[in-house]
Amino acid sequence: MILGKYSFGIGDRFGQQGRAQLGALLEAKRQGLDITPVWNKSHREHTIIGTKPADTRREADAAVRACGWDGLYFVDADHIGLKNVDEFIGSSDFFTLDVADFIAKRPDEADVEAFVEKHKRFIGSLEIDGIDESLDISDERITVIARKFLLAVKQAGKIYRHIKAVKGTGDFITEVSMDETDSATGGQTPVEMLFILTAIADESIPVQTIAPRFTGRFNKGVDYVGDITQFAKEFEQDVAVVAFAVKEFGLPENLKLSVHSGSDKFSIYEPMNRALKKFDAGLHIKTAGTTWLEELIGLAMAGGDGLAIAKEVYAKALSRLDELCGPYATVIDIDGEKLPSPEEVERWDGQRFAATLRHDQSCEAYNPSFRQLVHVAYKIAAEMGQRYLDALAKYEDTIAQNVADNIYERHIKPVFMGESAAADKSH
Repeated sequence: MILGKYSFGIGDRFGQQGRAQLGALLEAKRQGLDITPVWNKSHREHTIIGTKPADTRREADAAVRACGWDGLYFVDADHIGLKNVDEFIGSSDFFTLDVADFIAKRPDEADVEAFVEKHKRFIGSLEIDGIDESLDISDERITVIARKFLLAVKQAGKIYRHIKAVKGTGDFITEVSMDETDSATGGQTPVEMLFILTAIADESIPVQTIAPRFTGRFNKGVDYVGDITQFAKEFEQDVAVVAFAVKEFGLPENLKLSVHSGSDKFSIYEPMNRALKKFDAGLHIKTAGTTWLEELIGLAMAGGDGLAIAKEVYAKALSRLDELCGPYATVIDIDGEKLPSPEEVERWDGQRFAATLRHDQSCEAYNPSFRQLVHVAYKIAAEMGQRYLDALAKYEDTIAQNVADNIYERHIKPVFMGESAAADKSH
């Protein structure tokens, strides 16, 4: 299986928006841009909502049939490890191997020494096309990197071989993820990226996408927080290192970067697009939770019982803030003082609720802390059960338009086409 040059992770918490999501990619295809859809849903999300990986497969297959999609599509076992991969093997054909927890855990020193010895040819000054400055590499530097990342890559190898033993060689897409760590906001350096890919090649993992950690904060559902110039430099350097590693180590020719928590990172979409054009590079971007937010925006705009559900989700989320935010602590930053009281929200009409939640930075009502809390509050909607699903069906037209526009206008156009995201003036 070969993943296309451009691919898009379209997570869908409740499995109801597959057709709307695919509609955005169909519009891109009409504009001459082929983007492979990848439905992604993590073990954490399945556990919180009470769904199974097979449910995601059913949604994807149904959406493809309903929309007449004739291209490739995949179902991603998102952020899995050895403990939970077996739940996904039957229904998934894309596996995001999350080994971030193994970063900085020391491997056997003998393994470190063997790695350094094997790759001594890189010691010195290394020139890589696309990177202005040469990379200075010493045996000490390789040793430090191996001690930090080698165990994580070896764990990825174990997971990959476990999947391969069941599904067979070449029958699934492999991604290696090292982005969601508890470390500081600094990104992985080009030299670190080089030797991570070296270790992946040593493990014989046919990785098609890799998700590194970049400088700055990639919080769920809100814009990038950090030095945009520094990010742009890191992104270009990583693209260049990937191209070098493909030639040097025989990794898959379509190997590309994957950006996690990539939804709504509007300020870095332009430099990302420039880099893709400069290097003629591919990209995988994941936008899991924003479809759920567009559902709630649509419910609020519908008024009546839809608005009542939206208000109830927020009120309960505020009362259970620590519980809901805990699993996402590394990828959210919520200012509690900026969260409105349930009493205040109860007085809002649907337009005000939607404007506060919708990610339109030109709108005075937009509240990123409110948005981040609602982003992680899908458990509340899951607890509503059929009541929530019935509301989605009742207001499907409004919600579907929000979902499709969000993906196409705010994400596909600026990331892949280089066009500015359309400002939403509906507030």
